[in-house]
Amino acid sequence: MTQTPHVPSTEPELAGVRNFRDLGGLPAAGGRRVRPGVLFRSGHLAHATETDAEFLESLGLHTVFDFRNAADIALEGPDVTLTGVRNVNIPLSDPADGSEFWRMVRDGDLDVLRSVLGEGRAAGRMADSYRVMITTRTAEHSRVLHTLADDSVPALMHCAAGKDRAGLSIAVTLLALGVEREVIEADYLESNAPHRRYRVRRGDGTDGAASPEVMELLSPLFEARASYLDAAFAAIDETWGTTERYLSEGLGLAGSTRERLQMRLLGQ
Repeated sequence: MTQTPHVPSTEPELAGVRNFRDLGGLPAAGGRRVRPGVLFRSGHLAHATETDAEFLESLGLHTVFDFRNAADIALEGPDVTLTGVRNVNIPLSDPADGSEFWRMVRDGDLDVLRSVLGEGRAAGRMADSYRVMITTRTAEHSRVLHTLADDSVPALMHCAAGKDRAGLSIAVTLLALGVEREVIEADYLESNAPHRRYRVRRGDGTDGAASPEVMELLSPLFEARASYLDAAFAAIDETWGTTERYLSEGLGLAGSTRERLQMRLLGQ
């Protein structure tokens, strides 16, 4: 029987960092739980305020994993510097295909957006990107797990919005910890909370898009949908047969490494 994921009763309100949360409390293998204060997720840290940075530094972070690519960093800016924290940039495929796509979004040309995103194409694009990240980014996900196992915690994982690339990397990590897929999905869907949503800025610097149709076309890109994560899990099953084979053969995660990973991240 699947256990209900633990959701902390309080979480910090960060002014310049979206979608921040602690994975502590999620039920894992052998009746254990993810330890509070060792694994965090969020959107990018480029706009973190001084107060935000002070809070992040108070977590005692060892490593920040940044899954953004060069186009993302050029668009949003580099992460703020956190004292004593190692930054590891592991670029992953952006479901939105980087700067050219975001330029189109910010320009808000309705005809272009209809042709690219309309009639279910946006949701299909997202699901396909999750499959691709699972099947083609095994080296990157392997690196994340091995780095965590080598005592790089507490760790924070982020991309731009903290939903897709970070969400999938968190999902892979939780699979290695023996967290059930239903629990992983429940945490993933927490990114839909209004206060966690990524803010789109148009070319004139204003927030969002004025047209309801434009917002409807864009909504699949800014939502965490169970169907996206299901596509990733289906890719695991279709390519490797089981989660265990995905971890051992796809990611090269030896049993001893997995034990170290669980030792770092799991409590009682």
